[in-house]
Amino acid sequence: SVPLLQAARKKNSLNLLELTEADLEEQFVRGDGPGGQATNKTNNCVVLKHIPSGIVVKCHQTRSVEKNRKIAREILQEKVDLFYKGEDSDVFKEKKASEKQKQEKKRKAKENLERKKLFKEMHQLDKE
Repeated sequence: SVPLLQAARKKNSLNLLELTEADLEEQFVRGDGPGGQATNKTNNCVVLKHIPSGIVVKCHQTRSVEKNRKIAREILQEKVDLFYKGEDSDVFKEKKASEKQKQEKKRKAKENLERKKLFKEMHQLDKE
């Protein structure tokens, strides 16, 4: 089972719930993490809160406030959609599909490794 809020931030989700600006509370704060003075002196980190659900998103991926605002809204929209729709959300379905693909890829890699080991063992026996 995939935790619902971890499934957010996946691309190509079409049927997301729309956010209204009246439901959002936006703040600009100083970012943290690597970057030194450039990061510590500028308020380009966006904190966006969806008031009805209480979901908060903090975005400091770029140095541009406008880009961070856009990214924060995308992330928040996906998380709100996930919050209200749950397992019926496109974001959740996409996450499940990618998890399934990842597991299938791991399984195939493991099978290939086993085949290679068998081949090497057979080859060693033939030499002896």
